[in-house]
Amino acid sequence: MNHYGCGPRGRGMWPMMAMMTGRRGRWGGSFGDGAEGGDWGGRHRRGPGGRGRVFGTGELRLVLLDLLSEQPRHGYELIKAIEELTGGNYAPSPGVVYPTLNLLTDEGVIAEQAGDGSRKSYAATAAGQQEVADRAEEVARLKERLRGLADDEQRHGAPPLRRAMGNLFTAVRQRAASGDFDRETMHQVADILDEAARKIERL
Repeated sequence: MNHYGCGPRGRGMWPMMAMMTGRRGRWGGSFGDGAEGGDWGGRHRRGPGGRGRVFGTGELRLVLLDLLSEQPRHGYELIKAIEELTGGNYAPSPGVVYPTLNLLTDEGVIAEQAGDGSRKSYAATAAGQQEVADRAEEVARLKERLRGLADDEQRHGAPPLRRAMGNLFTAVRQRAASGDFDRETMHQVADILDEAARKIERL
């Protein structure tokens, strides 16, 4: 029986299983790793237009400053606020957020706030509040563009397919981690997936 993408029976299942179980090997990183660093500096879902930069020069700085002008926040809260603003389609990495916060602090437009715990909280200073007010139109356009990522996801995304694919990978991953995922079981899983592929092709 021909196995889609697997070559001879079950041979290609091992790379797939390595991805599903999060094992790293010659096939690259674990399945579901977000894109980090590079031009993005965060996790970005692949959309209709493919990968691309979310922030231009100075734009992340301005968004963080605007968020901190609304209320004090620590780094993780800022990351989540941007993720929510984009409908979950983009979250800046700590590796770009915290250096930007240090820059804003050095510029005197934000300041650390006393608080409980070890996490630093920041708030906009009077100078920071004034900059946000002076650049209100620019801030509004930038935030509207970020909200557009959520709109694109609603228009072009496929939530039912993502849910179904997520269920598939979870089921296979859990089965593989059960401790008795022998070669025969692996072949049975491959047969099920091959049959699903054939049905989709006939649609």
